[in-house]
Amino acid sequence: MKKMMMLAFVSLLMACGSSKVIRQAENTLKGNWSLESVTYDRAGTYDITLLGDTSKACFQSSRWQFIPNDYKGNYSIINATCNTGNRYFKFDIQEVDATTGLYDFLLKPTNDKYKSDTNKGFRLKLTQLSDTNMQWQQSVSVEGKPFVINMNFTKLQ
Repeated sequence: MKKMMMLAFVSLLMACGSSKVIRQAENTLKGNWSLESVTYDRAGTYDITLLGDTSKACFQSSRWQFIPNDYKGNYSIINATCNTGNRYFKFDIQEVDATTGLYDFLLKPTNDKYKSDTNKGFRLKLTQLSDTNMQWQQSVSVEGKPFVINMNFTKLQ
């Protein structure tokens, strides 16, 4: 009976953990990245504040660090014409469709102790993740129509 209960307990723990696909994504995500470019799905000039923080120009070349085992990270705005410095966040990767490789990615800005005053976050799609590149997509509405923001990262060595 004890063996049966232990087996059931272990099975329950395994079922509650992240899927193998998400664990692989978290392992690939771990480390330091550079946000190389921010693009849109249509032509034009748009005044957009990304992640409730700052402009596209300020985010380009920012440095990002992901620590998946704690679901924490930070990024640094390094453009001297912007409000430079470190920003902190918590994140979560949720599997959407393992066959297409698309994921929901929740990023919640925090203070330097990883506490959020508002408990608000940003839902993004993790549309590409390899050992060297990553892309996030955020869908917003502009003039009542869907508008997609692409954030393109390169892994730093």
